[in-house]
Amino acid sequence: MRGKIPVLIAVCGAKNSGKTTLLTHVLPILRDEGIRVAVIKHDVHDFAPDVKGTDSYRLRMSGALGVAVYSRNRFMIIREEEEPTVEDLSLYFQDMDLILLEGGKHSRYPKLAVARGDLEMPPGDPRAFLALCADPVPQLPGVRCLNLTDYRGIADVILNFCEKSPRTKQNE
Repeated sequence: MRGKIPVLIAVCGAKNSGKTTLLTHVLPILRDEGIRVAVIKHDVHDFAPDVKGTDSYRLRMSGALGVAVYSRNRFMIIREEEEPTVEDLSLYFQDMDLILLEGGKHSRYPKLAVARGDLEMPPGDPRAFLALCADPVPQLPGVRCLNLTDYRGIADVILNFCEKSPRTKQNE
């Protein structure tokens, strides 16, 4: 899949519906299938990007609008910016096969909807979802419904969508 624009899929649902748990179980399956995956997590609240007392925190508190920390095996970039978009963030992951957006229920991206119990369904026509991952599993005509813990089945939905998505980079 390399050399192509990453596929982007939103994994959306109400708070505490199980989005993160679903992802932590599906990611190893995708990795074992050879898929390079990044996750962009949306948070409706502001969040502290690093821990008080660390050098990066101290530098940011001293006025740096951007701080990068790197080691031999990883890096982290913290940047103050008003209203970054998914498109802005996805530029950092162009070498991936797949980007999963945790959140994005109002986005234009294909969606895996997550619902549990009495929690609200993500907005939109359920027939437009790649799948509805729920517990209990509803019976909705024309909607692919999977149990929220059918991680292999959910990974297969993602893999099938990736295989069918045209994503060649322009001017290659």
